[in-house]
Amino acid sequence: HRLIAEESSDEHSQRGGQPYPFFLAHALQAPPEQFEALLGPPAGWLIEWKWDGIRAQVVKRDGQLWIWSRGEELVTERFPELHSLAESLPDGTVLDGEILVWKPGVDAGAPAVQPFAVLQQRIGRKTLGKKLLADAPVVLQAYDLLEWQGEDWRSRPQHERRQQLQRLLAEHPLAPLLLSPLLEGNDWAELARQREQSRSLGVEGLMLKQRDALYGVGRTKDMGLWWKWKIDPFSVDAVLIYAQRGHGRRASLYSDYTFAVWNAPAGTPDRALVPFAKAYSGLSDAEMRKVDAIIRKTTVETFGPVRSVTPTLVFELGFEGIALSKRHKSGIAVRFPRMLRWRLDKPVDEADDLASLQALLV
Repeated sequence: HRLIAEESSDEHSQRGGQPYPFFLAHALQAPPEQFEALLGPPAGWLIEWKWDGIRAQVVKRDGQLWIWSRGEELVTERFPELHSLAESLPDGTVLDGEILVWKPGVDAGAPAVQPFAVLQQRIGRKTLGKKLLADAPVVLQAYDLLEWQGEDWRSRPQHERRQQLQRLLAEHPLAPLLLSPLLEGNDWAELARQREQSRSLGVEGLMLKQRDALYGVGRTKDMGLWWKWKIDPFSVDAVLIYAQRGHGRRASLYSDYTFAVWNAPAGTPDRALVPFAKAYSGLSDAEMRKVDAIIRKTTVETFGPVRSVTPTLVFELGFEGIALSKRHKSGIAVRFPRMLRWRLDKPVDEADDLASLQALLV
């Protein structure tokens, strides 16, 4: 017997429901005025919104449908709305895209895409009841075609994959399947202006995909590039609940603060504030003196150098990163928190809740 058979023509073709490794984007952090020098003109790029959902591959082979998350976890059963694609997608098709909770026409002018926190409610449930499916229906915003008619298309240029994806969706209009729209701009300044709408549209910024990029594996750069040009997503409105004296020239002022968010949405019985971050930078000296005076007037208890206060003050906090943490009561840890501004316009009741923080977890 021969131990090594000759390589067959379909040696590397995918079998069963196996997905492809995901191609990942790099963070773009340069100012837009440097883009022309770094990236060339926008015409060399396909530009889309950066969706905030679950990255997924939808695989249709042999009359069957498989849905894989970016962690290469099989999640087909979690998204019954997408099962109709088993009937309508041609065999030998693999799509890359984002699973999103999509509710068009809820409020006039409101984005159809719902916050990630809504999608997270579904992920955390073992059983998907009718009410949950009705309240949080999902779609796939498709943005890439990795396999077509059983052939691996990853080594074809981005624009060619995109054209075939557009043809596929035009020929097979499928209810739970949308085509991630492309944005146009004559220059990067115009695209930067469009990116400013991200928050109101419920997206995280823009994706820039090199027109001729192949579909690589992981965060490679040798196959072409995808850039994620995100808006700074990390800011929440939080309530000051503890204060401590500062150091150095601020030793006489209460200038080191502990902030909390609500543990549940407004109107929930037994709603409470949960501490999640400490911050001491970002206020002017004049603001610090005003806050110090309020702290002294609203102190409830004193524990050594720390005072607990009646919750009356709301601040917008900014931070560089956010992660799950078992060590913190809130379940969240943030990196480099700082005060962006004192929200004199915002009552304590309207500060953010834990769901707002969880929605920032990427």
